[in-house]
Amino acid sequence: MVTWPWQRRRPATRTLKIRSRGDFGDVRRVDFEELAPDIDTYLGQAAYLQLGYFETLSELIAPTPELSHKEALSLAAGSALVKHRDLVTLIRERGDDPLDLMLPFREPLDAFRRETHGARPLETMLSVHVTAGMLDDFYLALSASYGMTGNRVAQILHGGDRRALVDIVTEAIASDEEWRDLLSLWGRRLVGDTLLIARGALRPQTLDAAEEKRVEPVFTDLLAGHSRRMAEMGLNP
Repeated sequence: MVTWPWQRRRPATRTLKIRSRGDFGDVRRVDFEELAPDIDTYLGQAAYLQLGYFETLSELIAPTPELSHKEALSLAAGSALVKHRDLVTLIRERGDDPLDLMLPFREPLDAFRRETHGARPLETMLSVHVTAGMLDDFYLALSASYGMTGNRVAQILHGGDRRALVDIVTEAIASDEEWRDLLSLWGRRLVGDTLLIARGALRPQTLDAAEEKRVEPVFTDLLAGHSRRMAEMGLNP
């Protein structure tokens, strides 16, 4: 069982606010009490996730035969790297060391990447699109709790584009219908691991009934976003 870094230090009591629709993301405004991670946890985990996505996508470029796909993967990898660098810049502007903030998340998030790495390149591309999409939505939702820093994070996460990955997946499905069922199944398998990362960022212990009720709208929105992304690719959510 993974011991999350914030299990060793309890954040101060605070209120976590989810932005209203029309701000950043497509989530409802909900208030959480005593569930928000501290700002170091928030920034460190978000920055290391983007670095991991860059690494995963970069590894796919060499074995990919089609030049157009290499270019698409390089664009998606570059987008993740820009987000990572922007988050690192934000951390430094706050007077912190990015490596110190990211290091506690190296082991658990590397394990998450291994668990969501597919046996085939298309599965791994779908993994990045699905998990990054859900977790970007989640960090956007959390951003309302951190004032101007949260606003900066929201702007960073709204940058970039993973459309290139979507195009490769939809092209594969169009050329071979067997991919549809396989990738639909793989997309469903990714949800549980991704939600565990999100839940772990909120609180290290099992949520009680009242806390579950407070977080339910947020996770409902995350699942709705996942369903939309899958449907856009012609996959069953």
